[in-house]
Amino acid sequence: MNHPELDISAEAVEPAARAAFPFTALVGQPQLQRALQLAAIDPGIGGVLISGPRGTAKSTAARALAALLPDAPFVTLPLAASLEQLVGTLNVEDVLRDGKVRLAPGLLARAHNGVLYVDEVNLLPDALVDALLDAAASGVNTVERDGISRQHAARFVLVGTMNPEEGELRPQLLDRFGLSVALANPVDAQQRTAILRARLGFDENPVALGEQHAEEQRKLSAALVAARAALPRLTWPDAVLNHAAGCAIAAGVDGMRADLVMLRAARALAALEGRGEVTVADVDAVAELALAHRRPEGSAAQPPAHTGARQQPPHNLERPQDPPSAAPTPQGDWGALPAQPEGMAKVQRIAGWPPKKA
Repeated sequence: MNHPELDISAEAVEPAARAAFPFTALVGQPQLQRALQLAAIDPGIGGVLISGPRGTAKSTAARALAALLPDAPFVTLPLAASLEQLVGTLNVEDVLRDGKVRLAPGLLARAHNGVLYVDEVNLLPDALVDALLDAAASGVNTVERDGISRQHAARFVLVGTMNPEEGELRPQLLDRFGLSVALANPVDAQQRTAILRARLGFDENPVALGEQHAEEQRKLSAALVAARAALPRLTWPDAVLNHAAGCAIAAGVDGMRADLVMLRAARALAALEGRGEVTVADVDAVAELALAHRRPEGSAAQPPAHTGARQQPPHNLERPQDPPSAAPTPQGDWGALPAQPEGMAKVQRIAGWPPKKA
């Protein structure tokens, strides 16, 4: 039986246009909005890791950020992508034929000056995550094949999302993300109502909601562009450096990456707010974003200790000693009894057994 051929020409296919939810219309996510703005101002921070349950606007916020940046592409990395699709590859056949190396760019090249979004980053193979984080932190992507190496610029804002119920990232990979935000389901009825009203309004008429927030969007976009330009003019006073070090020590983190991320994020915040100097208060405002995913498991967040501008380590970085407490009261369990000192006595040697008679 003959079937009529389907018309799948370009004229018969209607292009899909997907409007982005306005960034300024997000409800109840101030920390997420702040982290994304800081990463957009300084992509060298290393991206943002967003963890939380389903339906907490993780992907919506990432798309909304890309719409704020002028001419910024939004590139999604699929879970099934190969390493060559991510970093690109070199056409070695061209080298053998005419002596020229031609680069076939990957997703990192497409995301240059834009946003690279990775959903369920905790399910990606480690090799892809390593390459992704290397390029995000350095702004350079290296493509190697058969002993030939080429580099190209890959400066993008990395946004990774994950649901902790589906597995965790290894600590080594967690540390490579600059900032992190942990989202939770809203439990306030008024906040949920505001979220529902905004979402339903967007679904019904995205153009109207966009026009409603157009002025706020324009101002925020201009502020991000101005903050990027102002970054090189801002420096870190000694007091800020000491305070960032104190926060990292108090959190018990490994290495120096947390200190560096805090300083870069504090500088981005100062630039966003139009100030000419980074302050200790800026470090306090971004500290938890940089420390939450690096803090050893089981340790609670501690308020940062303000430090002076002296070069020597301040005394208040030492952990306070607990006041002496009374001996524990027995509760019927011998294991709860305190150890009692006992004197030492010489033990008499016991003579050996007499040999058996033959």
